[in-house]
Amino acid sequence: RRRWAMDWQVLTRELSLYLESQVRVGLFGSGVGLSLVLGFGVAYACYYLSSIAKKPQLVASNDRFCRFLEEHCPVVTETYYPTIWCWEGRVQTLLRPFITSRPQVEYRNELIKTADGGQISLDWFDNNDSLYYPDASTRPTVLLLPGLTGTSKESYILHMIHQSETLGYRCVVFNNRGIAGEELLTPRTYCAANTEDLEAVVHHVHDLHPSAPFMAAGVSMGGMLLLNYLGKTGRDTPLMAAAIFSAGWNVFESVESLEKPLNWLLFNYYLTTCLQSSISRHRQMLEKLFDMDLVMKARTVREFDKQFTSVMFGYRTIDDYYEDASPCRKLKSVGIPVLCLNSVDDVFSPGHAIPVETAKQNANVALVLTSCGGHIGFLEGIWPRKCTYMDRVFKQFVQAMFEHGNKIFSM
Repeated sequence: RRRWAMDWQVLTRELSLYLESQVRVGLFGSGVGLSLVLGFGVAYACYYLSSIAKKPQLVASNDRFCRFLEEHCPVVTETYYPTIWCWEGRVQTLLRPFITSRPQVEYRNELIKTADGGQISLDWFDNNDSLYYPDASTRPTVLLLPGLTGTSKESYILHMIHQSETLGYRCVVFNNRGIAGEELLTPRTYCAANTEDLEAVVHHVHDLHPSAPFMAAGVSMGGMLLLNYLGKTGRDTPLMAAAIFSAGWNVFESVESLEKPLNWLLFNYYLTTCLQSSISRHRQMLEKLFDMDLVMKARTVREFDKQFTSVMFGYRTIDDYYEDASPCRKLKSVGIPVLCLNSVDDVFSPGHAIPVETAKQNANVALVLTSCGGHIGFLEGIWPRKCTYMDRVFKQFVQAMFEHGNKIFSM
């Protein structure tokens, strides 16, 4: 309560000073205009500090894991102050790609072959100038998984690499098949439920650097894929820990939310066209198995998955695919420490579908739930060009695990 009062006093004082310097007392011919503006500003500040700026909810059944996070990843217990002029979930989701900066990253590309004759594109940030870990053989490595149609060029991936660079870590980005400019060698792309490519990448990276501590971080669909992999492998993985951001926990609930009129207009139709665009240049290869004209007529993600994704991976119905793709079904089986950040106002992953009770049944899992932030938004600061709340959670958690993770490995 004392912290809230201090925040309120500072914000209202700064707002008053700003308005006094910018707004003339003679506004509308009297001081009434200034009084109205100032009164509105104070009321908005009061509302923001009482209803918008809140501490995230930390859900974890393991007291030791909670204490570890409070000590080494304190950002998950601190009040999150969303950008004061765009805190609503849809607005944060829409603005983040345009507002946040794009740090310069030079990649080294590697194409690896898969058992079925396909290929996967990996983009490496080796960080050979690392001062903290000059020995490449033991340099901590973070595997990054972008979202549904995302690649290593996404701003949130670039920011994670920038954060990792400052800590001396190496990063490698797993680009799903056919997304990052490489050709499809077989008529197969990817989905949230099939973990074969991710398994191949995890073991490939580990085999290259067997002595290096190894973590992974997945965003949106990348987080879903990572959770499904961890649920399948349990403790039998080279990964020591994982971070998940804005994952869709229950695909049925996600597509239902995205099919609401406003959400369809703002997100669903655009995302569907992105999916269609991602496969259109591989049309000649994919036409061997699919009616591409029908796939290109899809107007929702559900229609696209019904005509394309579920068929490609051999599901009898789209419901079978969505059930298998939902990470909430596999959360109980996760066998390594995992931190999952979601905003409850994320239309891609509705708050009511976040598996809070299931998470409480697994000592390896911690959920961090913010009241605002949208989907991969988490903007903060007056002009949120650089570091977001998500970036800070990522940085503190990977550093905590790489440098102090032995404290919780005996959970």
